Amino acid sequence: MLTDEDIQKLVEVFATKEDLKETVKDLSTKKDVNNLTDSVDAYMKLGKRYYQEMTVLNLRVDRLEKWIRQVAEKVGIELKA
Repeated sequence: MLTDEDIQKLVEVFATKEDLKETVKDLSTKKDVNNLTDSVDAYMKLGKRYYQEMTVLNLRVDRLEKWIRQVAEKVGIELKA
């Protein structure tokens, strides 16, 4: 038969209702943090993609500007900055 001391030892080992409630609350908080992290990752991915597109666009504009200056020089048109 179990003594009061044995029961007290079991109570210390097993989780109580309050422990379980706190664990469930922590899980929902972790879920919220994971959702927030996923959102930030998605936003950063969009930002990175935008930055890459702007870099490519800048290179294309520079190339076109160079071609325009070459054409203007051959045709004899002076371009003002």
